[in-house]
Amino acid sequence: MLAARAIRIAPDDPLSGLEVGEAPEPSDVPDGWVVVELKAAALNHHDVWSLKGVGLREEQLPMVLGCDGAGLDPDGNEVVVHAVIGDPDAGGGDETLDPRRSLLSERYPGTLAERVAVPRRNLVPKPASMSWEEAACLPTAWLTAYRMLFTRGQLRPGDTVLVQGAGGGLATALIALARAAGVQVWATSRSDDKRERALGLGAHAVFATGERLPDRVDAVMESVGKATWGHSVRSLRPGGRVVVSGATTGDDPSADLTQMFFLQREVVGSTMGTRDELQRLIRFCEAADVRPLIDSVMPLADARDGFAKMVEGDLFGKVVFTN
Repeated sequence: MLAARAIRIAPDDPLSGLEVGEAPEPSDVPDGWVVVELKAAALNHHDVWSLKGVGLREEQLPMVLGCDGAGLDPDGNEVVVHAVIGDPDAGGGDETLDPRRSLLSERYPGTLAERVAVPRRNLVPKPASMSWEEAACLPTAWLTAYRMLFTRGQLRPGDTVLVQGAGGGLATALIALARAAGVQVWATSRSDDKRERALGLGAHAVFATGERLPDRVDAVMESVGKATWGHSVRSLRPGGRVVVSGATTGDDPSADLTQMFFLQREVVGSTMGTRDELQRLIRFCEAADVRPLIDSVMPLADARDGFAKMVEGDLFGKVVFTN
């Protein structure tokens, strides 16, 4: 089958470790797992980090990349694949808290392929109203955004949220979902074009990265890391929270502890989401008529072009591969 795989770890040149070509079919499928015939799969920063060796070791190679996917189960049902491989019981009812949890493409082959083996419980029905490409965008960036905003961020209608780094799949999901939920959305970007596009997506106001805001916000959605951390902390109202799901520019900023304890601000971590949250996200998107913003769609055979767009930062929304 055709697949996009990491064949070597290349921290300084991740594309040199990517191979798009023939790969073995899923085999030795465990009890309780099924093979899904994939129709579409979306690209995530996780895939680029895997090529750099984050969460993936040389002895695990070659590894099929990809966390997001939608396709047909063995009975012909249209399904969305939940990417978290974990035991809810081990996490107190939350598989993301299972100490041994992983994502597809870490211990098990991922979704940038024609077929993937997954636990049957990881399959969620795909609504007929969603295209394959739209459904394939939901399980990673959009699910992460949903959990950040509503589970970990505890945002309610009328609150104000700041989204740092508008442009990527996560940021566009945060803007769209928060706007649909009645939250006032502010967003930042270094790019004039991306700020304008964030307004078109639903942001109420946009600002240059690091720009002083007209007021403090209830929560900040943070995945940029070191480059925006100081601004995120200073932008919070007393008692507000920063929800962190990544650190693409570095994970060692100043903690700014005086700001945290004196103004009783919170820092909350967030990773992916549960299967139940994925089901709620899908229902929310249907009820609010919200759909993922897709930057580009291309055949899986052209996956290298999609990876190059992500490495260069030349995208707004999700890159999706189709079979």
